Amino acid sequence: MRTIQLFSRSGLAVAAAALPLTLASPAAAAWNSGISVSTSGSNVSVTTTTCTPFNGSLGNASLLSGGQANFTQGRLAMLTGSNISQSGAWSNVSPGTYTVVVVCANGSTAGTQTIIVSGNSTPTISATASPSRGVMGGVGGSVEHYGTITFAVGAALVAVGAVATGWYLRRRTKPYRL
Repeated sequence: MRTIQLFSRSGLAVAAAALPLTLASPAAAAWNSGISVSTSGSNVSVTTTTCTPFNGSLGNASLLSGGQANFTQGRLAMLTGSNISQSGAWSNVSPGTYTVVVVCANGSTAGTQTIIVSGNSTPTISATASPSRGVMGGVGGSVEHYGTITFAVGAALVAVGAVATGWYLRRRTKPYRL
């Protein structure tokens, strides 16, 4: 009974400690933001379902870089789409950390999300020259040349180990000896 109470108390303590960390994580913030942002190379796109048409417009999205704090300071993109889904996109975005803010045409904020643009997604191919003689296995092998004394001491240690192993196995087969 005491063990069950101890485990339940420690489980509740762990859950209480993990809850604020889970709620503060970026994934939890992005899940509740109302927008979905994706990057592909130097292209950034945002999608939302919360904006409705107002005076013939769906709203705008802004891509804010590090020093920008105001919606109008960022790169603006007009939202396009329908009543069900709205989207905006930016191209040729340089690598860095950005904040995407979506404001609907009626003035309400659909959400904000921070993203990291890593740049060009296409890999660069570089050719390297292969060795002319291939891999030379067995030649060299060490960086430092060890002297005769080192090899003699190593051989003596191997010999002592072999003799000790033989002695141990011989004594083990005759249990009546001490």
